[in-house]
Amino acid sequence: MAAGTTAGVWVLVLSLWGVAVSDQNITARIGKPLVLNCKGAPKKPPQQLEWKLGGPWDSVARVLPNGSLLLPAVGIQDEGTFRCRATSRNGKETKSNYRVQVYQIPGKPDIVDPASELMAGVPNKVGTCVSEGGYPAGTLSWHLDGKTLIPDGKGVSVKEETRRHPETGLFTLHSELMVTPAWGGAPQPTFSCSFSPSFPRRRALHTAPIRPSVWEPVPLEEVQLVVEPAGGAVPPGGTVTLTCETSVQPPPQIHWTKDVSDLEQGLGETGEEGPAAGSVEGPGLGTLALALGILGGLGTAALLVGVIMWHRRQRRGQERKAPENQEEDEEERAELNQPEDPEAAESSAGAP
Repeated sequence: MAAGTTAGVWVLVLSLWGVAVSDQNITARIGKPLVLNCKGAPKKPPQQLEWKLGGPWDSVARVLPNGSLLLPAVGIQDEGTFRCRATSRNGKETKSNYRVQVYQIPGKPDIVDPASELMAGVPNKVGTCVSEGGYPAGTLSWHLDGKTLIPDGKGVSVKEETRRHPETGLFTLHSELMVTPAWGGAPQPTFSCSFSPSFPRRRALHTAPIRPSVWEPVPLEEVQLVVEPAGGAVPPGGTVTLTCETSVQPPPQIHWTKDVSDLEQGLGETGEEGPAAGSVEGPGLGTLALALGILGGLGTAALLVGVIMWHRRQRRGQERKAPENQEEDEEERAELNQPEDPEAAESSAGAP
C-alpha cells in the first residue's frame, strides 16, 4: 500500500519539476489519484502534445496546464498503457509510455469453521481460509508448524474457489484444507493461512493460528463393549450401563458415539487405568440411558392415565345403573303389598 502511494507521489513531484521517465511501470492503489507526466512537453502553454487514452479514460482523465495527465481516482478500468507524444518548441518529438497496474490490499484473512479435533489415519477438514476485497486475486497458502503445506492429493489436499464481485471487481478467495494426520505424529499441530498479493515487494497477510488436537483410535480388536444388563433389555424407565474396556497402556482417551454423532463430552466418561477405560451409565449420565428413561417414563405415564380413565368410566356406569335398579325394587315391593281384587275381599268379608 505504501509503495503504490509512493510511486504516485514521485510521479507528481517529477511532473512539477518537469522531469519524467519514459517506458515506466506504475502501480497505484485503487481510489487514489495518479499523475502521469508527458516527457518533452513545455512547462507552459502553448504546448504540442497528445495523450492516447481510449476507452473509459476519457471520462475521468484530464490534462493539467503543464501537460501532465491526472486521474482523480484510479480504478480497475484504468489499467493499461498510457502513451504521450510531445513536441518541443524547437520541433523535437518525445514519446512517453506508462504501464499502469492497480491494486487493493484485502482485509486480514480468517479461518472459518476451524477444527478443534482431528483423527489420525483418516482425512479431516481443518478449516476454510477466506480472504475478501483484494485485487488482483492473489493466492492463499496453508502452513503447518510454520512450514508451507504443499497439496499432494494424499495426506494433504486443498479445495480452492475464487469469486469476483460483479460491481467492484474485487476478489474473494476460499481455500479448504483437508489433512490426514499420521499415527504417532504431533498431538497438537499448529495450522495457519496466509494471503500473498500478486505484486512483488508486498508483505503477506497471516491468519491467527489454530491448534487442533489429534487423537489416535484404538484398534477395534483391542476394544470391548460391555452392556449391563446383558443384552441391554430393560423395562421402561430402567438403566443400561455401557462400558468400553481396553487393555491398551497408557489408557487412551475415550470417545463415545451414537449413530456416528459424538456424544456430549464428559457425560459419564471415565479414564481410569485398567480394563475399564470408559463407561456411560445412569439414567442421566448417558444419551442412551437418558433416552430409554424418557421413553420408559412416557410409557408408564400413558399406562397410568389409561387405567385412571377406565376406572372413571366404570364408576359412571355403576352410578347410572344404581337409580334404575332402585326404581325396579320399589315397583316389586308395591306389587307384593297390593291387596287382592274387591270381589275376593267382599266374599271373604261375608263369610261366617
